Amino acid sequence: MFEGSEYERWIKQAERTLRSAERDLEYKDYEWASFKAQQAAELAMKAITRALGITLPGHSITKLLKALEEHGVKVPDEMYNMAMELDRNYITSRYPLAYSEGSPYEYYSEDIARKLINYAKELVEFAKRIAIQKVEDGE
Repeated sequence: MFEGSEYERWIKQAERTLRSAERDLEYKDYEWASFKAQQAAELAMKAITRALGITLPGHSITKLLKALEEHGVKVPDEMYNMAMELDRNYITSRYPLAYSEGSPYEYYSEDIARKLINYAKELVEFAKRIAIQKVEDGE
């Protein structure tokens, strides 16, 4: 059964986080925009998985997509590719230990942040399409 209220509270937070990422992009905080893009996509995937009764620990968008497939949701390859790239930014956007020298902000650009935000938007929209389909199917 699809838990609409659980979906709503998570997808709203995903959308808010995405707007925050866009503000960080505007202010040239590219590493934070990139991290928040990952977070927005993660929250969107957790919105749909939790609404379907799937609860997984961790922060991997890729793992959440695999769980959806295990529960009968077709996930296009491009969603996996976006998820994998976003997942690689969960730690590297925040922690200097991810690099042999320098700090995360030195490794992020407007183009990188914009690309990751666009990926997050795609994954948020994917979650919304799944939710609409589940509601229409009466699941």
